[in-house]
Amino acid sequence: MGIKFCSLSSGSSGNCQYIETDRMKVLIDGGLSGKKIEGLLSSIDVCPTTIDSILVTHEHIDHVRGVGVLSRRYDIPIYANENTWISMEKTIGEIKGHNIKVIESNKDFELGDLDIHSFEIFHDAAEPIGFCVYHNNTKISIITDTGWVNDSIKRKIKGSSLYLMESNHDVKMLKEGKYPWYLKKRISSTNGHLSNLEAGQTLSEVLSGNGEIVLLAHLSKENNRPAIAYDTVRKYMEYYGMNVHRDIALDLTYRDKATKVYTL
Repeated sequence: MGIKFCSLSSGSSGNCQYIETDRMKVLIDGGLSGKKIEGLLSSIDVCPTTIDSILVTHEHIDHVRGVGVLSRRYDIPIYANENTWISMEKTIGEIKGHNIKVIESNKDFELGDLDIHSFEIFHDAAEPIGFCVYHNNTKISIITDTGWVNDSIKRKIKGSSLYLMESNHDVKMLKEGKYPWYLKKRISSTNGHLSNLEAGQTLSEVLSGNGEIVLLAHLSKENNRPAIAYDTVRKYMEYYGMNVHRDIALDLTYRDKATKVYTL
């Protein structure tokens, strides 16, 4: 077996990603209730007792709601940087000492047969990070909850076989929507969330068109629509000479159900 990936849930109501190899079963974030995450794992035939580790990108509730519950219930180690640990401590509750794993941003670490690189992103959290996950010759990049993708991040995620890429909002829908001005400003800032156009632009700079899988993530319920996100990114790809059916596999994540399980 190579490496498997499934987005169990992605959006402001909760985020949780699943990665599996022969030796490891890992969650990235756990932003739903423990019961909901257990149900989503069950939907892809994974028992929560087999989860080896939880990696946390940042402390916002839609990324850590169920992290403490799962750790206590199944004795699972949690990996997060120091500032994230400090910021999420009250939210996730008491964690056994041996399950508190402090990592450093922009550093590599190993989990079983996975090599993991964390990198800083731009979001209004204590020390938010994304992850590049390597297994043999395969690379998966997780980049959500960032308002900007700079050249350093592009270099780090380039060459991935699968990208989980934030495509949070449609610019027009956000501008004309019912959110108060301060919230619109936050979302569209460099410490907020990527728009569909920004997702397309970033992808056009990192994709090679060699069959990479792209999953658009963290779509806003209020300020986006799946069809709009998909079509905006598709048009951007086509403008740069890539066919989303021939050269890349473009798909969407969901707020309330798992994607299919991708085997790489």
